Amino acid sequence: MATARPVRSIENLWVPMPDGTRLAARMWLPDDAQTDPVPAIIEYIPYRKRDFTRSRDERMHPWFAAQGYAAIRIDMRGSGESDGVMPDEYLAQEQQDGVDAIAWVAAQPWCSGKVGMVGKSWGAFTAVQIAALRPPALKAIIPVMGTDNRYLEDIHYSGGTMMMDNLWWGSIMHAFNSRPPDPELVGDRWRDMWLERLEANDYWSLEWTRHPHWDAFWRHGSVAATPEAMECAIWYWGGWADLYRDTPFRMAELQKAPLRLTIGPWAHLYPHEGAPGPKVDFCGQALRWWDYWLKGIANGVAEEPALQIFQTDGSVPAKYVPRRPGHWFSEERWPSPNVASQVLRLGPGRLTEAAETAELVLGPRQKVIWSDGDWVGFGVEGDLPGDQRVDDGDSLVLTGEPLEEAQDILGNPELELLLEASAPAANISVRLIDVGPDGAEYSVTRGLANLAQNADRSAAVPLVPGQRFSTTVRLHGISHRFLPGHRIKLAVSNGYWPIIWPAAGAVSLRLFTEGAGLTLPVRSIPAGEAPFDLPAPPPAAAQSPAYTTLRPGRLERDMHVDQLTGEITHQSFCDGGVFGPIGRIRLDAIGLETHHVTNRIFRIRPDVADSAHYEMSQSYELARGDWNIRTEIFDACSCDSTHFHIRSKVEAFENGRLVHSRTWKESIPRP
Repeated sequence: MATARPVRSIENLWVPMPDGTRLAARMWLPDDAQTDPVPAIIEYIPYRKRDFTRSRDERMHPWFAAQGYAAIRIDMRGSGESDGVMPDEYLAQEQQDGVDAIAWVAAQPWCSGKVGMVGKSWGAFTAVQIAALRPPALKAIIPVMGTDNRYLEDIHYSGGTMMMDNLWWGSIMHAFNSRPPDPELVGDRWRDMWLERLEANDYWSLEWTRHPHWDAFWRHGSVAATPEAMECAIWYWGGWADLYRDTPFRMAELQKAPLRLTIGPWAHLYPHEGAPGPKVDFCGQALRWWDYWLKGIANGVAEEPALQIFQTDGSVPAKYVPRRPGHWFSEERWPSPNVASQVLRLGPGRLTEAAETAELVLGPRQKVIWSDGDWVGFGVEGDLPGDQRVDDGDSLVLTGEPLEEAQDILGNPELELLLEASAPAANISVRLIDVGPDGAEYSVTRGLANLAQNADRSAAVPLVPGQRFSTTVRLHGISHRFLPGHRIKLAVSNGYWPIIWPAAGAVSLRLFTEGAGLTLPVRSIPAGEAPFDLPAPPPAAAQSPAYTTLRPGRLERDMHVDQLTGEITHQSFCDGGVFGPIGRIRLDAIGLETHHVTNRIFRIRPDVADSAHYEMSQSYELARGDWNIRTEIFDACSCDSTHFHIRSKVEAFENGRLVHSRTWKESIPRP
C-alpha cells in the first residue's frame, strides 16, 4: 500500500443546490489534491455529521482521504446544518439533491471527476437509488445493509405484516428532525432554521401506516422494480443479524451491473465495527474497490469470486455474543449450482421425510415472544435471539430426528402450508431453529406472512372462514450449518408480538399436514473448497475520537405478566439512544454535549383480541455553555377491530423555555 498522504479536515463545506439550498458537508482532503486531483467518496445521510455520526465518521473517512481520496460526509436537506426541511424518507428531492451534489463534487478542481458512494442503512438506500438515476460521475457504490425493496424488506412491513418498527422508526425520526443546527456553523440564523424544522416536522409513521400494501408509495425508491437501471459497480455488504438478509440474494439474481456481495454475521453496523464478530477490515476491502473502479488500478478485486459468505456453525443461543463460531466461503454466482432443495414434511410434533395426514390447530391467543430478539439489531446486549425453548408456548412445534452428519443451508427456506382460518384476517410467523444435543435452541432464521393479501401483496384479500387455502411463507436468507447430533426444528405461531402488530380480531388457524412442507436450500461443499479468513481491522481502525462521558448510560430490558389480568408488558429503556447506553457525552473537539433517552413499552393481553398497545417516550438534548436545547417526544398506538388509533406530541425547549408544541391524533383504517 502506498504511503499515507497528509490530510486536512474541513469541518464544514457548503454544497450548493440549483434552487439555492445549501447542503452542509464535512470533508477530509489530501493536502496536495489541488495540484494532484483525487476521486471522491461520498456518504450522504440525514444523521448529522457535526455530532451524531462524528465518532463513526472519524474512524473511516480520514483513512480513505489518506489513501488518496476526497472523503465527504454530506447531510441531507433539512438535517444537520443543511438548509430546508425533511418531509419524509427517500423522496425525489432527496435523490435529486444527491445527483446534484455528485455533479458539484466531480466539477471541483481537487476532484478527478470520478465519484463513489458508501453508506450504511439510509446511506445504502440512497446509494442504490441515486445509482439508478445514473449520474455520469458515479462509477461505483458500496451499500451496506440496505434494501432494494422498501415494502418487502424494511422496518415498515415484512411479508405484508406491519412491523412495530414502523412506529419506532417514525418516533426516532420525530426526535431527529426536531434538532437544531449548530450555531457555531450557521450563526444567528440557527433559531429560524430550527423553528422552520419544528413547524414542518411530521410524524412519518402516520403516512407509512396509511399504505399497508405494495403500492406506488413503496415502489418509489425500490430499485428492485427496475434492476436494469443501475450500471455502476456495486459491492453490497450484509449481515445475518441484520434485517436486510434477502437483498443480497435478490440483487445477485436481478442486477446486471458489476456486482459483488459480502455477507457476515453482523448486526446493523459497519463491518469493521461489526457485532457479533468476527469484524473485518471493511475500509481496506473498500479501498480495493475504489482503487479499481475510481483509479483504474489492476488489483484483482474484479476477478475474485462474486460472493463472500460467513456460515454460522452450530451457534450457541445468547442475547449477546461478541463473536459467532463459523467460517467464510465463496460462491462464483447466485443462484448457486451447489444449492439444491430438500423437503421435510410436517407431522404432529415432528419433521419427517414421509408425508403424513394430520390436522394441527393454532388457537386464537396472540403469540408473544420472550426470547427472539429485536427486528433491527445493533449488536448490543439483549437484541439478539436467545434460547428459543421459552417461546414454544402458543406455537406448533415440529422437530426432526438428530442428524447423522452436518447439513449446510444457504438461501431462503420456505414453508408451504395448507390452512383454514376462522376469521377474515390472520398473520403467521415461522421460526427455523437449531436444537443442540443439550436441548439449547438457536434461532437460525424466521419469516412472517399476512395471510389476507394477494400474491404480490398489492391488495387485501379477506380470508373466507372455513375455506382451505394454500400459502408459502418465505423465511429470511441465511447461511448455517446444523452439526451432527443436532436437530432441525420448526415453530409456527399465530402472530409475533411485539415484532409485528396483530391481525384485526381473534382468529384460529387449522394446518393440514398433507399440504405442508419445509423446503431447505441445502448446500453441498464443492471438492477442494477450503474455509478462509477475511482480514481483521487494524488496531488504528478501532480508535475513537476524544469525547468525555459526563454521565454513564444504562440499558434496561424486561418483561412481566400481570397475574390478575394476564396482560404482558415488554419494556426497553436506553440512556444513550439508538446505538446503546452511551449516556451523556461531550464531544471535546466542538464542546457540544449530547444526550438521548428512549423508553419503549408494549402491552398486550394474548387472549383478548385488539388489546395491543405501544408507546414510546424520548428526550433529546444538545448543550454548549449557556445554550441548551431539549425536545420531548411521545408517541402511542392502540387499536380496535377496524382502526389504528395513533397519538403523538412534540415539545421543544430553549434554555428551559417552551418554544414549540404540536400534537397529532388520528385514526387510520386497518387493512
